[in-house]
Amino acid sequence: MRTLSLLVLFTVSACSPLISQSVSTDLKWSERMALSIMERNPDPVYMDFREEPKWEYTFGLVLKSIEKVHKATGEEKYLNYIDAYYDFMIEEDGTIKKYDIKNFNIDRVAPGRALFHLYDETGKEKYKTALDQLRYHLKFQPRNHLGGFWHKHRYQWQMWLDGAYMGSPFYAEWGQRYDEYENFDDVFLQIELMFEYMRDPETGLLYHGWDQSKTQRWADPETGLSPNFWGRAIGWYAMAIVDVLDYFPEDHPKHDDLVIILDTLVEALVDYQDEESGVWYQVVDQGDRDGNYLEASASIMFTYAIKKGANEGYLDGSYHEVAAKAWQGIMDEFIEVDENGLVNINQVCAVAGLGGDPYRDGSYEYYVNERIQVNDTKATGPFIKLSLEMDQ
Repeated sequence: MRTLSLLVLFTVSACSPLISQSVSTDLKWSERMALSIMERNPDPVYMDFREEPKWEYTFGLVLKSIEKVHKATGEEKYLNYIDAYYDFMIEEDGTIKKYDIKNFNIDRVAPGRALFHLYDETGKEKYKTALDQLRYHLKFQPRNHLGGFWHKHRYQWQMWLDGAYMGSPFYAEWGQRYDEYENFDDVFLQIELMFEYMRDPETGLLYHGWDQSKTQRWADPETGLSPNFWGRAIGWYAMAIVDVLDYFPEDHPKHDDLVIILDTLVEALVDYQDEESGVWYQVVDQGDRDGNYLEASASIMFTYAIKKGANEGYLDGSYHEVAAKAWQGIMDEFIEVDENGLVNINQVCAVAGLGGDPYRDGSYEYYVNERIQVNDTKATGPFIKLSLEMDQ
């Protein structure tokens, strides 16, 4: 682990505040990261390098992770931080700012995950009203001919691995809390369709996107699949499975099939774990190709799914050793601590997608040339979740 200079830290983001407090190195890594996020972003509404408020999955990812720190420590400052975002973003009548259901963007469901616990803790009825809106959203999310959710209304007929995380854990928790047992058939269907249609039988890895209509320029004309295995897309999918299992009834006939999907995916991921570093590459199966690099968010997401799967007994106990090797690699390759104790994560792909304008073709060159940044929420949130699993 290296030490990051104060000057370098200040250049990470123009939105970062001047540091006023230090983070104790005596705390567990989960708290150290949570406090580092809160110190860099004292107002959670402007987290994730945002200049304007947004109802976005990245906020939900981090705040759901900090929720777990609140549960582990009982410290009210964590709950207050979560509440500050949602209290601002949700009007008194339950209207969600910056959210338009007509876009049917499944990414916009994910921020709702933290509202379940927040409603329990605060009793604010506007949070339940917002939850009801997001459940209503899923009822009318457009689907392909097999019942799979489109990623967005404007991405017609397309399923992206990212979408498994954006919709399924929320859907599953709602089903558990409000006794909608029938939801779990649909939750499983979303994960199963991706496994059946997006998985490459040779490598065992899953492609980033699948266009059932086969009309996108990035789509293979025969299969409709995008051309590469992007690490974070697979990471979203892996995290979705272990998080869905938190709520999926053990007596449901598809419970064991869900565990088998997780086990099969993890077995493939281990085959591509970099032997020297213990982590994974941006384009997972092409580590020896020019331009590829060890990427933090995918590595953290994979390790979280592996460690949680082993902790919960879904995976064989031997995977604890795999997770330990990956954890050490994460610390060595990506984690830096500055002189004030703030924890930073390097080598995070800022964003990647398919289609759109400018057009993203899913090529190898596209993925390895997307912007890289420090302390991206797609890494900091999963790092907290992973750290809590490593504590076990």
